[in-house]
Parts: sequence; structure tokens; C-alpha cells
Amino acid sequence: MHELSITESLLDTCLKEADKRKIKKITGINIKTGVFSGVEPECIQIYLDILSEGTIAEGAKLHSETIPVKLMCLDCKNEIETMHSISECPVCKSRRLKLISGNDFIIDSIEAETE
Repeated sequence: MHELSITESLLDTCLKEADKRKIKKITGINIKTGVFSGVEPECIQIYLDILSEGTIAEGAKLHSETIPVKLMCLDCKNEIETMHSISECPVCKSRRLKLISGNDFIIDSIEAETE
């Protein structure tokens, strides 16, 4: 259900940016979501369809790219990039891992028609 508040914020941000740039129609929104973000792009699209009615973003299509998880081993300093959950460093087998990225939610770009 947190996708509703995320979509409200996403739409608000895109509409403000469109106003600044004199955009007359938002046709697409490109996002990047981390593997551990918990965000379901399909849900965002459903909420976007509803919330954007009557705005310049009505009918906009959401395009999503998944960002891998990046971890750092606190013992050997090895950096690990994966699309899956891991519990130990593949180099030294330490379980002391620090999350660097992978829970991100980023508006990458807006596809639009300008005046």
C-alpha cells in the first residue's frame, strides 16, 4: 500500500518539474528501483493511472529499471553487486556486510511533449 504515497510524491514531483520546463504533456516516467526497495512498478502504474486523471500526466507510461544491491564487506572491504540477497561475503565468508545501495527509488527522467 505504500505505493500510493510513493506515486503521489512521484506525480507531484513530475508535475512541478513539467511546470518549470513548460511541458504540455508527460508521456512517460522512467524510474529506477532497488532490489530491496519493496516498490512494485505495476502498482505504481495503477495508481498513476488513477491519480493523473485530468492532469498533463494522464496516460503516462511508467518504465522501470531495477538497480542491483551493492554491499561492502566490513572485514575485507570487498564490494559485492547482486540481484539477490546474500548473507556472507563470497571472498572471506564474513557475515559483516553493509548495504551501500539497493533500496533506492529514483525518478530517472520524464518523457514529454514541450510547447
